[in-house]
Amino acid sequence: MDFKKCRKFHVFLVLVLVFVISYSASYKWLISGRTQDAGRSKVTILIWSWPVRVISTLRKDECWDSYHVPDCNLVNNRSLFSQADVVIYHNRELQNGVTKLPLDLPRPPAQKWVWFSLESPTHNGDLRRYGGLFNWTMTYQSDADISVPYGKLVPRRTKGNYTIPAKKTLACWVVSNYQSSHKRSKVYMSLKSLIPVEVYGRWANKPLNHDQVLPTISQCYFYLAFENSVHTDYITEKLWYNAFLAGTVPVVLGPPRANYEAYIPKDSFIHVDDFASIKELATFLNELASDKERYDSYFRWRSDYDVKRYHSWSERFCKICEIYERLPPRKIYDDLDSWSRHEP
Repeated sequence: MDFKKCRKFHVFLVLVLVFVISYSASYKWLISGRTQDAGRSKVTILIWSWPVRVISTLRKDECWDSYHVPDCNLVNNRSLFSQADVVIYHNRELQNGVTKLPLDLPRPPAQKWVWFSLESPTHNGDLRRYGGLFNWTMTYQSDADISVPYGKLVPRRTKGNYTIPAKKTLACWVVSNYQSSHKRSKVYMSLKSLIPVEVYGRWANKPLNHDQVLPTISQCYFYLAFENSVHTDYITEKLWYNAFLAGTVPVVLGPPRANYEAYIPKDSFIHVDDFASIKELATFLNELASDKERYDSYFRWRSDYDVKRYHSWSERFCKICEIYERLPPRKIYDDLDSWSRHEP
């Protein structure tokens, strides 16, 4: 074999070897079902305490096995504090004294602390003592570092007609924390004198277990999705779960209509503020319930969208890994209290 032929043969062998190595690496990623960034190490997220004492059992690779989020190590063992890239603190447990910040432990310089709350500013308490401690915020607010709304609409994978559940009750409301000073309580008291409203929950001595909520509400034409306080973006499970997933039309009381329309179609809900009086609202609900075609129009959006809700705390926490590299690396909240009370 002459020199030129020998050189071509070696080049060919090198190309084959490169192909085999590349294919082998790609195949390993393929059979593992995940794609990982070259050189990226796992992000370890420590849950300092489970929110509202709902303790969950984590899988060894919870974020990948449950939600297909790669390179994410979600743990709840406090002994791993020194190894954690991120530590999540739920505000309610800090406020009621169930847990405390580990200010006595040496904190790794690059470790990020996340202040987490799904409550409105009205119910977050005094946060002034937390100034200069937290790097990121995790709330329902659209301008939080890690925004986790109570729900959202996602495009449907398959198109199809939505079947509206059969109705037999005009309006219903599920409430446990009833306070007469709340705006929602005053609206309800006015409304119930004009139209029938079925009330469930501890306050009404008609509690519903989890399996009863949706079947019960689904029989109502309208659900009173009344928030306990009015703040921008504070649109809770009262709309996403109690109304939308139950298959009824929500009558909302919360932030202005424009804020709702940033998240859901304008013709999917009824806003209390659209009416000059509660009497006008009651009249409208009666008329709408008796007009099938018009009532059904409030469900047209369902042919294009499904309702997405977070099913667990860990699903929310795993989201941090998805955006970890885009989060601000040197941010510190010197006045967390003022930030929590601002309106996005």
